[in-house]
Amino acid sequence: MALEINLTLEGAENLQQALQSLDNTLQQSIQQQLERWAMEVLEFARSLAPIRTGRLRDSIYAKTSGWVIQIGAEAPYAIFVEFGTRYMQAQPFLYPAVEEYMPRLEEMLLEALGQAVREAGLP
Repeated sequence: MALEINLTLEGAENLQQALQSLDNTLQQSIQQQLERWAMEVLEFARSLAPIRTGRLRDSIYAKTSGWVIQIGAEAPYAIFVEFGTRYMQAQPFLYPAVEEYMPRLEEMLLEALGQAVREAGLP
């Protein structure tokens, strides 16, 4: 089970062109910020996960590939815990973690992009 979030940026084409002009060091800096954010969300999701045996908590993962972050849980019953069933009340742990840290992601990206723009000498 993985939670998918799609962000749409206005002017993404201009941003993409500007980012291509940045050197690899700055792109790596942004990548590191994304990885750090994913680890923060991972830890918070683990703290929110209900614990009976610890299997669910231990199955929570965060993967980054490029600018894609995937946060999920591999336990086969994770989806039922997150969303509930007609027999069991939902005990969300992934969505609340992402929602809690979403403002932090925005701050981190704006900070990294601002630094990149300044160092690239873009207006």
